[in-house]
Amino acid sequence: MSIYLYNTLTAKKEKFIPLNPSEVTFYTCGITSYDYCHVGHARVYVVFDCIRRHLAYRGYRVRYVQNFTDIDDKIIKRAAELGEFWESLTTRFISACLEDLQSLYVLPAESYPRATAYIGEMQSLIATLIQKGAAYVSEGDVYFSVAAFPEYGKLSKKILEDLISGSRVEVSDMKRNPLDFVLWKSAKPGEPFWESPWGKGRPGWHIECSAMVLAALGPSIDIHAGGQDLIFPHHENEICQSECATGHPFARYWLHNGFVIIRDEKMAKSAGNFFTIRDILQTYSGEVIRFFLLKTHYRSPLGFSLEGLDEAQQALSRLHHTRKLVVEWPDPEERHVTECVGFRTRFEESMDDDFNTAGAIGVLFDLNKYMHTHHVNAGGVLTELGRLLGLFGDVSIADTAPDAAIHMMEARKAAKHNRDYAEADRLRDAVLAQFGIVIEDVKDGYRWYIKKVTI
Repeated sequence: MSIYLYNTLTAKKEKFIPLNPSEVTFYTCGITSYDYCHVGHARVYVVFDCIRRHLAYRGYRVRYVQNFTDIDDKIIKRAAELGEFWESLTTRFISACLEDLQSLYVLPAESYPRATAYIGEMQSLIATLIQKGAAYVSEGDVYFSVAAFPEYGKLSKKILEDLISGSRVEVSDMKRNPLDFVLWKSAKPGEPFWESPWGKGRPGWHIECSAMVLAALGPSIDIHAGGQDLIFPHHENEICQSECATGHPFARYWLHNGFVIIRDEKMAKSAGNFFTIRDILQTYSGEVIRFFLLKTHYRSPLGFSLEGLDEAQQALSRLHHTRKLVVEWPDPEERHVTECVGFRTRFEESMDDDFNTAGAIGVLFDLNKYMHTHHVNAGGVLTELGRLLGLFGDVSIADTAPDAAIHMMEARKAAKHNRDYAEADRLRDAVLAQFGIVIEDVKDGYRWYIKKVTI
């Protein structure tokens, strides 16, 4: 069966046809490394990791690259605020980001290019644009001329005239057109800089990604991905400068995930309404966070709440409980094997249809119900399909409870077995009071989850 995906460039769902029948080139925009990653970042990297996994499952060799922006206005400002060298600041937060991604079971990229390692490539790209008349020098800065690219706005579907008259456009006497954007910034006193044909300075944000994509994956790639907020101006500007320089289409498919919403607003550092990944990891496992992020289709808005994480933890614990329980059940008979093949087919169809992880997770729970209804061990299928979503890693949901809580829950189980119901009730109440853990009795044992709370 073919894979279909929604292409932001064409604004429709299309059959996926890579440039190379056996290989997929896939680039995802990484963080600007001046702070810890928040849940909005987590959604980006979990979603595209899951898409990458499915492409690999379907037989493609996936060359997956994720960059790090390690020079930027925000980085310079934050380093000054902390009294820290900008190089050590970016190194520290890049390391923290990689740790967070590992906690979320995100597979390592083929490479993690850093912008400052590609200054030479950026300067060559800028020189090519100047030579072709698509860029110009103005008082030590270099700007891209949007007039040189008649298709400007084709990704974001924005109309050039509307953008020019809009209040969001930065106006400067140094620009020929208010929409022209900077490729090279002349250095201000005290700022980091590199020597260039246009004087001391540093690259603009947009040219960084173009140079890293071209260097790592080539003039044309299959998939370019990122958060919805990057469509304009970042990805729009990447397209025009890259295609003007190379004469080739930059990316065949553009994938963008929806926002994480909290209190009816987009989660963002600038709004101050964010939770860092490592904050959430203090209470929830990386697997629970990943499951929560995948329960909603990647292009839809995702409402974030601690209550939602609690619900995800409860749901995931049911699957883990089944995987432990079914080892004592009989292996599937032939009719059950046929049914399990049907569950696999449904799972694949969901993922082939624009990577519908919500539908795929629904299949996992349908399979879970089937196993309980027919008392059949199809745990191998359940585990395999779950792992295609990056679930069911080495750490189980139960292992995330404090040792003292686990000890008390096991003591309660023993008390119930001995018909000491008063002691069982006391332990149940104590676990809830001390650890916020609710115990739920099920056949052959119990399961637990964190008591629901709201932000």
